Amino acid sequence: MNNVKFTSEIYAHSDHLMSHALKFTRDEDDAKDLLQETLIKGLRFAHSFDQGTNLRGWLYVIMRNTYINDYRKDTKRKAFVTVEEEITNGQLAISATKNAGESTFALEDINKAMASIKDEYRIPFKKYFEGYKYDEIAAELNLPIGTVKTHIHQARQGLKKYLKMYRS
Repeated sequence: MNNVKFTSEIYAHSDHLMSHALKFTRDEDDAKDLLQETLIKGLRFAHSFDQGTNLRGWLYVIMRNTYINDYRKDTKRKAFVTVEEEITNGQLAISATKNAGESTFALEDINKAMASIKDEYRIPFKKYFEGYKYDEIAAELNLPIGTVKTHIHQARQGLKKYLKMYRS
């Protein structure tokens, strides 16, 4: 099938796909974006479409997968920005860099907060904060993974309590 014919067949299914896009997004503008992205991917991957199969179904699968992938990306981005329960490097950096004077006090407070935590909690927390995984920390400190998770949780709770004045 040539590109012109394939494009016209894809376009013939756009109204049906638009109704699915509206069900997914519940917003007309987002649905139009999703439909456009689906049609573009359909054209881009036309070579992988098997002649004689259901074109509408194939496009629907592309739309569904595109929506799911976008939803996951958006959820991860929002979770990174809005989680208040976890004290992370990004959140500490935001609260600690308002200006140079506040930054100095904030860093002093963070250091005091870290010093106030028991070594058994602070050491696993620092490792976790540096990017180590739970199982790596457990192996290095010769502790059960559940204990490592508990110690990191206790350190977070202590830091949240000590640094509550920086909550926005």
